[in-house]
Amino acid sequence: MSETPRVLTRSDLAADLRRLGLAEGDAVMVHAAFGRVGPVLGGPDALVDAMLDVIGPQGTVLGYQDWELSVDVWDDDGRVVEGLREHVPPFDPATARPARDHGVLASVIGTRQGVRRSGNPGASVAAVGARAEEFTADHPLDYGYGEGSPFARLVAAGGRVLMVGAPLDTMTILHHAEHLAVLPGKRRIRVEYPFATPEGTRWRTVEEFDTSRPVVPGPAEDYFGQIVEDHLATGAGRRGRIGDADSVLVEAAAVVAFAVAWLESRYGR
Repeated sequence: MSETPRVLTRSDLAADLRRLGLAEGDAVMVHAAFGRVGPVLGGPDALVDAMLDVIGPQGTVLGYQDWELSVDVWDDDGRVVEGLREHVPPFDPATARPARDHGVLASVIGTRQGVRRSGNPGASVAAVGARAEEFTADHPLDYGYGEGSPFARLVAAGGRVLMVGAPLDTMTILHHAEHLAVLPGKRRIRVEYPFATPEGTRWRTVEEFDTSRPVVPGPAEDYFGQIVEDHLATGAGRRGRIGDADSVLVEAAAVVAFAVAWLESRYGR
């Protein structure tokens, strides 16, 4: 007889999360490659539920969302191309879908009951839990990874970042480090967005440091992964497994501070 394949349950995932160090009351931003976790009874919702079980009623789960339009509608200057302009749906935090390349877990977090979604389209974050409104309210439109952003608030709150099978170079909070680092020649972009308002669609151009590539020339395209590996090599953070997925848990403030110093030591003047 063939063996019955192992099936992971919500309780199994909660036990793994506790072993990794997630704790009651935590605010945690999670990135996941859910397919690496293994067969999970209940699918990605079970992983979200397991995180909520561990952090309890005072905790908060956050997920980076971005905005799903399926196609690139901008020209090289960040303006929506004229032929598509009237067809682009306006951004509404209540209904906007997360970018598909952020994975199914981001979509699950973004559609949970009681979710709050921040109002910056490209830097949008969804949150579920006790402090969801606090983390997502009044997200600045310009420089949405900087001061006043959900990323800055997670750092200030003593929050954590959890990578569940996700490549380490996808740790979005390091864009906050790029914002903070004092570096010459930071790349800036301007992007035009339509916003849904009670009065109808309102267009606005948003200014941001370029997050589609390293913020200054020099680092490799995937250099965030090297920063995280170097941070872990100091003894910071924890490695373990959630289901079958190699996972990492770090303190948001510590990894951001390390990344700022890493950048400034190599590319500052």
